Amino acid sequence: MSKQTFIPTVAPSGKTTRRDFLYIATAAFGAIGVAASIVPFVSQMDPDASTLAAGGPIELDLDKVAPGQQVAVRWRGRPVFVTHRTPKALQTLRDPALLAQLADPRSSELQQPPYAENWHRSIKPEYGVIIGICTHLGCIPEFEPQQNATQPAPNWPGGYFCPCHGSKYDLAGRVFRGVPAPYNLPVPPYHLVSDTRIRIGENPPNEHFDFASISQI
Repeated sequence: MSKQTFIPTVAPSGKTTRRDFLYIATAAFGAIGVAASIVPFVSQMDPDASTLAAGGPIELDLDKVAPGQQVAVRWRGRPVFVTHRTPKALQTLRDPALLAQLADPRSSELQQPPYAENWHRSIKPEYGVIIGICTHLGCIPEFEPQQNATQPAPNWPGGYFCPCHGSKYDLAGRVFRGVPAPYNLPVPPYHLVSDTRIRIGENPPNEHFDFASISQI
């Protein structure tokens, strides 16, 4: 199977073109060869056109997302990043040195459902589910999970980097201080259908979070 690379484009206004796509992004802590085996699975999960048009929920099997890996699917025409965070990554998310660099470490702004208003901004700590659209001008940030002394920014702790204007987020989608982006990356409504399967676009039972109420996308 040939490998396709989808590169987000930015319109002259600075907004993304919002074109439809379904792709897998792997920036793993291990071998990137895993990607080839995941691509067919993600393609099979692509809902039909009528479901997409209606903004209906989509499902994803978490067992197919290896530790340190990210899969991207689309919901309502937006990229949704589903990341399997390693124990080391989770430890970093609670590091006081990282928290001191974040603009909204406690997720005080309404950028997530109430059930994701926690230190990992998700239902299960090891799995992150966020909308992959920078809250500055709508670019698509890059997944850069590995810590690095210099790249893509000095003292990089692992997370998301927007190459358009330099906005930075940690692996929970929390925005850093002093960057153009004003808010954390949004978390969509979702819930666990089973221990290893999620449904994106639908709240858990007895929850009534409205995605339209978030501060900014």
